[in-house]
Amino acid sequence: MGSPSMPENDSNKPGSPNDRSAAPRFDALPGSDVLWAIPPGESRGRILVVDDSRVIRKLVDTCLRANGFDTVSAENGTEALQKASDVQPDVILLDIDMPSMSGFEVCRQLKGSPDTSLIPIIFLTARDDTENVVRGLELGAFDYVRKPFNSLELCARVGVARRLKYLVDLLSERAMLDGLTGIHNRTYLDRRLRESLDRQRRYDSHAALVLADVDHFKQVNDTRGHVIGDEVLRRIASTLRRTARESDTVARYGGEEFAILLPEQTLSSGYLFAERLRQEIEQMTITHRGTTFSVTVSLGVVTTQETDPKGIDDLLACADEALYHAKKNGRNRVCLWNGHEAVQAEATG
Repeated sequence: MGSPSMPENDSNKPGSPNDRSAAPRFDALPGSDVLWAIPPGESRGRILVVDDSRVIRKLVDTCLRANGFDTVSAENGTEALQKASDVQPDVILLDIDMPSMSGFEVCRQLKGSPDTSLIPIIFLTARDDTENVVRGLELGAFDYVRKPFNSLELCARVGVARRLKYLVDLLSERAMLDGLTGIHNRTYLDRRLRESLDRQRRYDSHAALVLADVDHFKQVNDTRGHVIGDEVLRRIASTLRRTARESDTVARYGGEEFAILLPEQTLSSGYLFAERLRQEIEQMTITHRGTTFSVTVSLGVVTTQETDPKGIDDLLACADEALYHAKKNGRNRVCLWNGHEAVQAEATG
C-alpha cells in the first residue's frame, strides 16, 4: 500500500514564512541564459529591500540570493534613502505601508534626487486597488509585486528591472564620452567638478584642475588636414589617460582643449603633474606622409584651495586665466593661478 498523500498546505507555498523548500531559480527558466549572460558566480546585481517587517525582508533576501542577486536591507524610509545614496543599488524593492515615512514619500524623494532618480523601484505591497497602483506609477515606480508574493514572479520582475538599469547605465555612460577621443566629455567634467566642490564644502577636501590647450592646432589642421588633426587629439587623449591616476578625471574640454581633475592634490603637486604631462606630449611624435612632427601644449593649473570658488565657473575661469598666461608668454609651458593672479611656474624653454 502506498503512503497516504499529505494535504496541500498554503503556508508552504513559495513566498510564505513556512516555505522550507529551495527558492525557485529564475535562471532555470527557458531562455533565461539570453537575458542573463553573466558568468557563474558573479552577482546579477545589488537589490535594496525596504520593508518594516523583518520576516518579509528575510524572505525576499533568501529568494533573491538564491537567484544570484546581492541584497541590502532597510527597515524604514529614512534608512532606505541613506542606503540608496550610499550603496547605489541596481533595483529597489519598496514597501508602501511603513511607519513615519510611507513608501510613496520614499519613492518621491528617490526620484527627486539626481543620485538615485534612475534606479528602478518596484513596490512590494499588500495593496491591490487601482488608485494606489496608479499613484505609485505616477511617482516613477517601475513595477508592482503584491504580497504574498510568488518567488519565481518576484525574481523575474526584479530581473527585468535590473536589465533596464544596465541599459540605462550603458546609455548614460556613453552619453558622457567624447566621440572622437573616447575620454569623458564636458558634461561629465562639469558633474565631477560640482562633486569636488561639494566635497570641499563638506570635508575641507581640495583638488587641482589642469587645463591644457594644443599650441598652434589650427596650423596643424590647415597644413596637414583635419584627419591628422583628429589623430593628434586622440594621441594626446591617450597620453593623458596614461599619465593620470585612476582617481583622476580626464576630459575633452572643447576643441583642442583638455581638462584633468586631480582629487586631493595641492598647487605644487598639480604643477608637477602638468609639467610631466607637458614633457610627455612634447616628446610624442606623429608620422604623416613620410615626415615626422610633434606638437606642444600650454597648461594652466588651479586648485580649490587657492581660489575658494563659489561654483565651477569660478574655478574654470581661474584655470583659463592661467592657461592664457602660458599662451601669452611663449606657449609650451605651465602657469599657475596663485589665488591673486596667473604666474609662470618655471621657464620650460
